[in-house]
Amino acid sequence: MERLQKVLAQAGVASRRKCEEYIVDGRVTVNGAVVKELGTKVDPAKDRIEVDGNPISSEKKVYVLLNKPRGVVTTAHDPQGRKTVVKLLENEYAERIYPVGRLDLDTAGLLIMTNDGTLANGLMHPSKEIDKVYRAWVRGKVSAETVKKLSEGVELEDGMTAPAKVKILETARDETQLEITIHEGRNRQVRRMCEEVGHPVKTLMRTELAFLKLGRLRYGEHRQLSELEVRRLYAVAGIEGQD
Repeated sequence: MERLQKVLAQAGVASRRKCEEYIVDGRVTVNGAVVKELGTKVDPAKDRIEVDGNPISSEKKVYVLLNKPRGVVTTAHDPQGRKTVVKLLENEYAERIYPVGRLDLDTAGLLIMTNDGTLANGLMHPSKEIDKVYRAWVRGKVSAETVKKLSEGVELEDGMTAPAKVKILETARDETQLEITIHEGRNRQVRRMCEEVGHPVKTLMRTELAFLKLGRLRYGEHRQLSELEVRRLYAVAGIEGQD
C-alpha cells in the first residue's frame, strides 16, 4: 500500500505537491469515492484511481541510465531488423521503457530510458537547452583556430549551430580526441560539425547529460536512477519537482 499522492505522481499525473492539491480539491476518486484526505493508502494494482474522471496508469515508473553500445538503434522498432535499445533491455524490466532522445547507430554512450512520458517530453524540449557532453576521436590534428570555430558555431545545411564548449583532450598520430558540449538536439550534430571543419569523426560517445555521467558503466550495461536523480531531472526539465 502506498500514499495516494505518491501513486498519482509516479503515474505522471503531476508533481507530488500538485497531486496533493488535486486530492484536497476533491478531484480524485478511489473506487468511485471522492478522497480528500492526504496520506490515504491505496493499492495501485487493485484500486481504481481516477483524476477528474480519468483513470490513471498503474504501471510503475522506471528510470534507467544505459551505456548504449555502437551498432544498436535508438528506437523501439527497426524495420531493418537491427537490434534496438528497447530489445536490449526487454528482459530486464516488466515495464515497457523507451529512449529519451536519440543516439545514432554508430554513437555509443549515455542514454536515458523510461516510461515516464512527462519527464521524457520535458527533457527533449529544445527550450530547456540541456547540456550534452561528447568525446570524439576525429581525423587530423585539430588546431586552436578550429576549436574556436567549433565553439563559436558552424554553418550547417539546417542553419548555424549554437555556441558550444570544445577542448582538446588528447592528440595521437594523426588523430585528436575532443570533448564537445552542446545543448541542441539536431540529427548527427557533432558528426556534422566536425565534418564541416575538416575533421571527420572516427568514434563518438556521449559521456554526460545534464548532471548525469556514465561513470564505470561498460557498453551495454545499465543502472536504475535514484529517486534524487529523478527529482533533479524533473528540475532540469522545468517540471515542478516530485518531493
